[in-house]
Amino acid sequence: MRFNGFPEIKESLIAGYLPATFMLAPMAMALREQGVPIKIVYLGHRDGTALMVNKGSDVLSVRDLRGKRVAVPNRFSNQYLLLLKALSDQGMTLKDIEMVEMPPPDMPASLYSKAVDAITSGEPFMAQTEMDGYGRVLYQAKDIWPNFISCVLVVSQKTIDEHPQWVQQLVDGIARSGMWLEGGMDHRMAAARAVATGYYNQDPRLLSFVLSKPPDRVRYNKLRLARDDFQQIADLAFKAGVLKRHMKFEEYADPRFSEQTVGAVQYDWAPPKPQS
Repeated sequence: MRFNGFPEIKESLIAGYLPATFMLAPMAMALREQGVPIKIVYLGHRDGTALMVNKGSDVLSVRDLRGKRVAVPNRFSNQYLLLLKALSDQGMTLKDIEMVEMPPPDMPASLYSKAVDAITSGEPFMAQTEMDGYGRVLYQAKDIWPNFISCVLVVSQKTIDEHPQWVQQLVDGIARSGMWLEGGMDHRMAAARAVATGYYNQDPRLLSFVLSKPPDRVRYNKLRLARDDFQQIADLAFKAGVLKRHMKFEEYADPRFSEQTVGAVQYDWAPPKPQS
């Protein structure tokens, strides 16, 4: 199932309509804090986020964002925390910018029209502005937050309790798919062609751009749950007011499924040959 925004995903998860979904890590942690019976069981990818400005903009560093209008997906997003960290590293706070919340699909047009000075979200929307010639990367996630975690795989506690074998199969599949994607640029290009229209309703050229420029723009390895990674997110989320208290790792994460992926091997898969 494809959703257009995280609020719809959140409501479907709370209603029990979705037994499993990808969502933003801080949002998943906040839902768990609110009592929603879910657990994070795996990562979707690492990095895959950038902050974009107009190509001719005078914003050449994070410090130059002072007084500028910056769009983020929402305050429960990793991009919000990433922006906070980028500002904090330069001795700045949110008071130094004008932050607006905006659905990621609307961000490219807003940057193009200069309704905002900068935008940040997950791909492929950031790459779209760069590929179309009016966007420039101010920073990639890896520049500010090495091994940045974006989306996580969340599963309902009911599904974990009643069908743990399904959860393990899902996690194993994502692990092996990620290894296959990291198997070479030919794999990434094949994936872009295979899933662009069938799953994402995106131009294959855009997904090819995201997966290659640069090659580590999005990474699909090291997806097992690591306590230290999430502690960093939890600490920053608490500081930002996204979480109301310090949460223990075990409250929102169930690492046993990701631990079983040790020794997994990539899929032996090749894209179907085009028919003549």
